Amino acid sequence: MNMSSRVITPGPYRATKLWNEVTQLFRAGMPLRKHRQNFRHYASCFAASAAVEWMHQLLRCNSNFGPDVTRQQTVQLLKKFLKNHVIEDVKGRWGTEDLEDNNILYRFPSSSPLKPIPCSASGSAPGSIKKRPSFRDKESFFRFKNIKKQHEKETQENVDPELQAAREYRPIGEQQVPRRELTVEDEQEIWRDITLTHLQRILGVASLDEVLDQRYVNPQNIIHNMTKVNKHGVVTLNDKTNDLPHWVLSAMKSLANWPKYDSAQPSYPGFERDVFKTVSDYFYSLPTPVLTYELYELFINVLGLLQPQCERVAIEALQLCTLLLPPNSRRKLQLLMRMMSRISQNVDMPRLHPAIDTRTLMVHTFSSCVLGSAEECDLDELLATRLVSFLMDNQQSILTVPEYLLSAINDHIQYLRAVQVPIDAVSHVDGGDPVCVPMPMYAFCRQISGAEFEQQKLTSSQKAMEELLEMLLTDQKMSEKDRRKKLKQFQKQYPDIYRRRFPLSGEENKADKPKIKPPLFNIRKTKAFSIRN
Repeated sequence: MNMSSRVITPGPYRATKLWNEVTQLFRAGMPLRKHRQNFRHYASCFAASAAVEWMHQLLRCNSNFGPDVTRQQTVQLLKKFLKNHVIEDVKGRWGTEDLEDNNILYRFPSSSPLKPIPCSASGSAPGSIKKRPSFRDKESFFRFKNIKKQHEKETQENVDPELQAAREYRPIGEQQVPRRELTVEDEQEIWRDITLTHLQRILGVASLDEVLDQRYVNPQNIIHNMTKVNKHGVVTLNDKTNDLPHWVLSAMKSLANWPKYDSAQPSYPGFERDVFKTVSDYFYSLPTPVLTYELYELFINVLGLLQPQCERVAIEALQLCTLLLPPNSRRKLQLLMRMMSRISQNVDMPRLHPAIDTRTLMVHTFSSCVLGSAEECDLDELLATRLVSFLMDNQQSILTVPEYLLSAINDHIQYLRAVQVPIDAVSHVDGGDPVCVPMPMYAFCRQISGAEFEQQKLTSSQKAMEELLEMLLTDQKMSEKDRRKKLKQFQKQYPDIYRRRFPLSGEENKADKPKIKPPLFNIRKTKAFSIRN
């Protein structure tokens, strides 16, 4: 039996596909034999406890669920199998969740029903909507350049964009429309579109409409989550009424820094358990999961990337997905994951549960508070456990602002501002609008391996950074002070790329030169001690 099964890649109805996958694996692999019960023999059946044991191992070894699945969660899944007639008892009864981890006998029906996967109409997807016009689609703003021959594009790479735009477009008729400056709405669309473009590229889907209802993507959330953070990278809120209550923050801080807590707080045996219950009760009282119902399908699809060779890709995908959250939800997630991570790694923390280790307790206590669907999903608990476990283990990388994305957005906005023609100037363009370089677009031809993706990502990222370095060196509008500052920052963040561009940099010259000791006569002599002095 192949315990790992196949990977359900990102796409629509992923939870349903996973249910069918587990159903087929269970039916194909569960050992069947003759059993005796109440003085009767039953052929081709299995005991509930044997099914729990077999299914538990399957789920733990399956990359779609992972090693944090508990035996009790396995029992819950088998209860749902009984309710949905994936299995039945040896008397043919099903439809309830009356299954326990015991020796009661069950069997498979003649055919275990698979859940139907809806066939969306051509050009549509689950939750798909009429596509709202994005910044790059607006005919009233920037248009793509029409370059007929590739060699013409290559020969004009270093031409000033303003001059190039003027050469490529000729006046049509007598219609003349002045260019306008970027508006706040335009900039918000840039933040939204670049973020979603990167997310689509990482997920490897032909359209984000397959996994995300874009009505719920608010560019103001993205901007806030990336720009309004404290020194620790945690989102700050303008409206404090949406923040965690003070007593919850105090309790979380106490647990995260245990045993270094406020001496003014009471201390008694079991105090830490009471504090932990206070925090868990608050998160269970929230009306919606931290990751919101609207983004449930998106986060479920990121789970398709949680393979050993693709963990870095999954981290980058979750970086972008969590930027789409409302700021108060992202702040809750950041503080909760930091607390969970610190508690699970704290060897001085007393056991918070007599029978469950601390890490398992963290994951299973808060998983349903973090991820859940608006409609009941049979695999909700297992999928939430998988995601929360990965979030907790990688929270420091996932819940930080991706600097490459911030730089890409700011550079794009800065460039679009720079190439604007003065308001009194006249632009003759087909459609009557100014021309600017559009955002990069990504095409999808075939699915590639994780190793290929990492290599391509590294190559394209390095090329983009090299182009950014050249832009810093050649930008005539930048002051020398700003240029030196930005070059210093670039050298610090990308030393390899900087070294390739400047192989004989000053630092290397200094490193190659032997250090010369100062001459002895430069050493000042100390005054001799004297009673007169």
